[in-house]
Amino acid sequence: MFHLALLDGLPVSISMWKLAQPWWEFVLRALAVYVFLVVALRLTGKRQVGQLAPFDLVLLLVLSNAVQNSMNAGDNTVTAGVVLVLTLLAVNSLVGWLTWRSKGMENFLEGKPQILVHNGVVDEAMLKGQRITRHELMSAIRAVGLTEFNQVRLAILENTGRINVIAKPDLISQA
Repeated sequence: MFHLALLDGLPVSISMWKLAQPWWEFVLRALAVYVFLVVALRLTGKRQVGQLAPFDLVLLLVLSNAVQNSMNAGDNTVTAGVVLVLTLLAVNSLVGWLTWRSKGMENFLEGKPQILVHNGVVDEAMLKGQRITRHELMSAIRAVGLTEFNQVRLAILENTGRINVIAKPDLISQA
């Protein structure tokens, strides 16, 4: 186990720096929680990530508190915090690199953009699958100055959770 011999005689060395568990256990715990949360948030859909309503923000705050003890095993030392932060930053960087290098990993981890409206026709199954209401879709359409579904060439739910709307060509030339 990591040992800070210089701090052994100081009272803060016990409570602030000495790990209660081996450092590698914190790494494994952080990895397990990270993977669990990525999978759980991925399964909730893009809407949850891209459009944070107040209750979604509260959920994320509560989730972070709920997983804290599972990562630190009750060890509130600075060293444990540093090991956990470094682990989470490293795994997040690795995931970013993997999605940049591999289209398959990008599709697996981030998903693909989904077409919600094509040439004025709303894909109800896609709306249901992504848990987007017609009201939310119409709000995105109004945000670009359109008022009807039949004015939309494409409405795409991006990986970020944002809905991009493209007007039909004849409406663009009139603008």
